[in-house]
Amino acid sequence: MILGVGTDLANIERIAATLERFGDRFRNRVFTEIEQAKAERRRDVAGTYAKRWAAKEACSKALGTGLRMGIAWKDMAVSNLPTGQPVMHVTGWAAERLAEMTPPGHDAIIHVSLTDDHPWAQAFVVIEARPVTSGPA
Repeated sequence: MILGVGTDLANIERIAATLERFGDRFRNRVFTEIEQAKAERRRDVAGTYAKRWAAKEACSKALGTGLRMGIAWKDMAVSNLPTGQPVMHVTGWAAERLAEMTPPGHDAIIHVSLTDDHPWAQAFVVIEARPVTSGPA
């Protein structure tokens, strides 16, 4: 069952200007060390940050709270599987909110999709609840 859906569109040029103006202060407030390392290795640094910014916004919307209800930027983090597929991890208040909205007997799975086409970066997040299945009898 679907528990929440969120989307966000971020302007890459706006993120680039914010990075230029605030530098590490912005990076350290919004992005985890893993997210920063990924972005700084990429040719399109600002685009990589913009996609992760959009993913955090989309995740907060899927959680039904937005960023004004106690979720910190770093409570949501995007990493990538070896295949390149993005994965959203939640901690802190975001993890508490996810647990609250997940029905008993279910596991929550956060699906995330990222894309960009300069000057736009976009993210979709779908939170799914899957029934917990017991192993073979």
